[in-house]
Amino acid sequence: MRYRSNTLVGIYAVWWREFIVFLRETPRAVSAIISPIIWLVVFGAGLGGSVSIPGTDYQSFIFAGILVQTFLFSSLFYGAYLVWDKKVDLLKAILVSPLSRRAIFIGKVLGGVTISLINTIIVLVIGFFLGINLTPTAAILTFLAVAFASIGLTAMGLMVGSMMESPEGFQLLSTLVLFPMFFMSGALFPISNLSGPLATIASVNPVTYIVDILRGILTGTSYFGLMHSALALLIFTAVAMAAGMFAFERMKS
Repeated sequence: MRYRSNTLVGIYAVWWREFIVFLRETPRAVSAIISPIIWLVVFGAGLGGSVSIPGTDYQSFIFAGILVQTFLFSSLFYGAYLVWDKKVDLLKAILVSPLSRRAIFIGKVLGGVTISLINTIIVLVIGFFLGINLTPTAAILTFLAVAFASIGLTAMGLMVGSMMESPEGFQLLSTLVLFPMFFMSGALFPISNLSGPLATIASVNPVTYIVDILRGILTGTSYFGLMHSALALLIFTAVAMAAGMFAFERMKS
């Protein structure tokens, strides 16, 4: 019982450290506000007049994609912060504590989830002022979907960070993976427009199902169906957590 209590306190300490780091990094908070406004105004309003989406306007259509973008980047880049912690030997100080690596990993993942939910609140408030309809039920379901998605994405970022030795290497790899994941997810255009190899890539891209489930919650239109996308999200989250924890436990400090 005492061991479990100490573990929970350790997880809380790791989570609190990640949260404080976020609060102290003003550019991250400012970016969470400015970035979705630019995308929604420039793409939503700018391209909205020339793009026809059945059943909804273009700004409402891309809202789910912009919401995903805000926490997709921050979640995956948790791996970069892990690499920096290794570089300045901060991680060694954490790893020599009695806390298990699994508990440290969980604390970091919870930190990523917290920041993703903060970003979600910001984007939803922006969407409200831009005319995006949001019911209380839709808001609750959105938070649940974002929580599960950010668990998987943060675990994925930590898995990659566990295997990298330099921030430059992580940034190169993440750029090669991150932007294709976003642009091939149907965030900015209907996934039905893709065919051949591109459609296959989109169908195995976990971000595709994250965008689809959020779009289904917020607009009522889901390409794959809410249950199908929710199942895909749960599978991705479980696999990413298992793989991330495995890589973190075997990481060289």
